[in-house]
Amino acid sequence: MTVTSVDKDVDRLTLTLVADFTAPVERVWRLWADPRRLERWWGPPSYPATFEEHDLTPGGGARYYMTGPEGEKFGGWWRVSSVTPPTALEFTDGFSDQDGRPNPEMPTTSVRMTLTEHDGGTRMELRSVFDTREQMEQLAEMGMVEGMSQAVGQMDALLAG
Repeated sequence: MTVTSVDKDVDRLTLTLVADFTAPVERVWRLWADPRRLERWWGPPSYPATFEEHDLTPGGGARYYMTGPEGEKFGGWWRVSSVTPPTALEFTDGFSDQDGRPNPEMPTTSVRMTLTEHDGGTRMELRSVFDTREQMEQLAEMGMVEGMSQAVGQMDALLAG
């Protein structure tokens, strides 16, 4: 399994996932930078993602949906705040309604993804910061921790192929 640790820090309102890969930083970066590769792992295995928009430039963003086992669709969006290829990406991640518009009723998270060389491969740190403890608990109850771990767990097979 790729995921080496998941740390939920309620006091700091952060969830940090660390994963190690045998591939070089540039190959792991491509799994973020190429929307067709990204949709092969973003989301748990039973909820594959489809990216309709993907612009990893500051001020740009992404629009996607995940399709559940019964065909139901769950929308999401990113707003990119900074990008430093091939080592870092920062974005706000949120939910969207059926028309792809941000859903103000749902929480958003600030995400920072970093890639560093580690033991001849790559270490990825994915840190999500929540606005409130209630939002953190709401997303945890929705399965965010398990979903993120399962999603990232799919990256190894893509890097091997």
